[in-house]
Amino acid sequence: MMNRAIQVRGLKKSYGSNIVLGGLDLDIKKGETFALLGVNGAGKTTALECIEGLRKYDSGTITINGKMGIQLQSSSLPAHIKPMEAVRLFSKWNRAKIDFTMLNALGMKEIEKKQYIQLSTGQKRRLHLALALIGDSDIIFLDEPTAGLDALGRVSLHELIRKLKSQGKTIVLASHDMAEVENLCDRIVILNNGNIAFAAQQQN
Repeated sequence: MMNRAIQVRGLKKSYGSNIVLGGLDLDIKKGETFALLGVNGAGKTTALECIEGLRKYDSGTITINGKMGIQLQSSSLPAHIKPMEAVRLFSKWNRAKIDFTMLNALGMKEIEKKQYIQLSTGQKRRLHLALALIGDSDIIFLDEPTAGLDALGRVSLHELIRKLKSQGKTIVLASHDMAEVENLCDRIVILNNGNIAFAAQQQN
């Protein structure tokens, strides 16, 4: 387990008679950018939420080796909260000092006086990533991080993901953009009916 950030063994989850995960085994190495893919209903979201601790599972084991940071979805913050209010709140929860260098790199200064409801899609994505990074997380979960971004925003976020990887962070990426996945990820796993249908090592 020393070289693994996440180890999943025999993960099972059902909703009534609907078996979503039938005994998933998964290993994610420390420091890699890992993509977990699948069409709607394949079990991808359920697997990620179980690993993140957001959803209860029926049986199996999940071992996490490091501190997790989870990117929020766009509807997860109150409409009238300001970015720095959210940062201070998350810092308090994590008992962590605010990293202003990281915040400046993500462009938080330019939006600090706006309310969440006033932010563009790209600005919200950057804020969500900043919140996930609070407390110097070892493992970062990104769910469709560039969805809705323009070309410049996508390039900027890709550069940040590469920088995080260079710092030894483990990135777990969920995306429907195969070009993005092939460009960023070391390894790809595709789920189908809750089982691994395809796995590949990237040559980046």
